[in-house]
Amino acid sequence: MYESAPLYEEKQHLGYNRVSIIIRTVLALLCFVGYYWSENPKPVDVSGIHIGSYPIGLPGSGRIFFVLGIFILMLSVLLMYVLHIHTLVFDSYIILNGFWGSRKVKIDLRNIHTIKKLRYKPNTLRRPIYNLHAKGVVKFFTSGNDFIELKDKDGFTYRIGTQRPNELFKIINKQINSL
Repeated sequence: MYESAPLYEEKQHLGYNRVSIIIRTVLALLCFVGYYWSENPKPVDVSGIHIGSYPIGLPGSGRIFFVLGIFILMLSVLLMYVLHIHTLVFDSYIILNGFWGSRKVKIDLRNIHTIKKLRYKPNTLRRPIYNLHAKGVVKFFTSGNDFIELKDKDGFTYRIGTQRPNELFKIINKQINSL
């Protein structure tokens, strides 16, 4: 399938994205709070804030919140095994395999004229993206704070998010200089 063994290989999984983890954790916590509220339905007055009694009077009606919270936590664990981006660097090209049925992207290193190792802005929430074309930039990102920016002779800019930026930068730079 490939002409030789890859010089670099990295797998990024969908469950490690910070935004997704925060959203799933908040939803699970809200479900568990709803379950607790259903089990303790008495109204509460705390520092001028009135929290009413549980609105549904059916016994055991809050169990759905508990089951939903457990389901969200199990989904979070399963997403840690779902492959989002598989990066392979060979002698003269880079292959990016995407999520399940996504198209494979092949970047020819002979056309690359600039390579930079950059860092994302701190405290920005980034969602996982694969092969997103926006404003002349093609982006690939799952999780992490660093990315490699490649500019080719055709005017395309590729931003490849990585967990090991120093290693990826060194290997790609070495391959570009040797071509």
